[in-house]
Amino acid sequence: MAVPTLTPSSQTSKVILPATGTLGDVTSANLPFGIYATNGSLQDMNFVSGAVDQVAFTYRKLGGDVLDIELSTQNIYAAYEEAVFEYSYIVNTHQAKNALPNLLGDSTGSFDQHGQLMSGSALSSSLGETDVALRFPRFNFQYAKRVGNTVAHEVGIGGNANIYSASFNTTSSVQDYDLQTIISSSAAGDTSVSYAGQVGGKRVTIRRVYFKTPQAMWRFYGYYGGLNVVGNLHQYGQFADDSSFELVPTWQNKAQAMAFEDAIYTRISHFSYEIKNNNLRLFPNVTAVHPKKMWVEFSVDEDSWEENADRPDGAGGINNMNTLPFENIPFKNINSMGKQWMRRFALALTKEMLGQVRGKFGSIPIPGESVTLNADSLLSQGQAEQTALRDELKTVLDELTYARIAETEAGIMDSANRVQSNVPAGIFVG
Repeated sequence: MAVPTLTPSSQTSKVILPATGTLGDVTSANLPFGIYATNGSLQDMNFVSGAVDQVAFTYRKLGGDVLDIELSTQNIYAAYEEAVFEYSYIVNTHQAKNALPNLLGDSTGSFDQHGQLMSGSALSSSLGETDVALRFPRFNFQYAKRVGNTVAHEVGIGGNANIYSASFNTTSSVQDYDLQTIISSSAAGDTSVSYAGQVGGKRVTIRRVYFKTPQAMWRFYGYYGGLNVVGNLHQYGQFADDSSFELVPTWQNKAQAMAFEDAIYTRISHFSYEIKNNNLRLFPNVTAVHPKKMWVEFSVDEDSWEENADRPDGAGGINNMNTLPFENIPFKNINSMGKQWMRRFALALTKEMLGQVRGKFGSIPIPGESVTLNADSLLSQGQAEQTALRDELKTVLDELTYARIAETEAGIMDSANRVQSNVPAGIFVG
């Protein structure tokens, strides 16, 4: 019986990487995410050309003209896309370190599954759909100001929380008044007050209790009515004659005025009070000589993340890196240094990918011999190169944070000043 002649349909591997890619193959359908394959509704030819070139680069670097590379062009396109993502992630993280302290409280946006700003969000419409990560932020010390405003509010010299004023009538022989109940009832029943509907079950913090007295006036005594004279710290007023001028810091006058007015409201009136748990007790017991109306200044305690209703102050804005409105960096805005990093990183990904493919077979038997594949070597080499490239990029970026740039600038200025100090001054000879 004659031995049959076998005619195989193919004498090569089903999947072999060609020497170059094809422009028409780099589409969203052939990529895991496809973000960079299109620019709006048009094909982004910059990314497409880069992905095609990456195929030729990989083919030459891995010796495709000597030994078959068991990968498809789609594998290279996917590695190139991942390299762009990784570069964008590391650079955006670096920029977050730079910008976050100054962007806290600013408006944020909504993001799709790719991390891109969704159209119609408050942020994207206000910025005209531009990429915030590409902008140089102003230094406005948002976090420091937020802390400072809170401290100023607590000590009564400013802040950004609302301070309300309310009044109530005193009743003869009644010493105790529940300010919490008085203010809550007023907020619920009187729509004309500024704090209407603002209290509810929330606790109020009493900032000041006082009553109206006849206005006191300080006077300057002297021939010229005290012109150009700023007092001499005398406890009952300020005086000077036309030949005596005493200057004191402005803050000293302010402190003196506050103490003077406090003396009028408490010591001179012989009335006093105490507050415990928002319950006000007047001393002595209320009689006909007491003020008929008392005034209080107060604030309403709010949740830390509750936005101010009449003046939003950023409680609903950016609060950490996650809410920064940073999209994937547009491919056209990545320069030559970034694109070279991406080529190297995509090659490292390709090595790991090829190692995974070849790792499915420890060796390939051939008549009288076998071929051992280099899966382990490719895997370890690809993973090590990826780690090294990430560390390299992070190290460079850490040297270029705004804080480090400021240190470098300061060093340059110090060095320039030392050089300048040793330069001989010119001597003019007439």
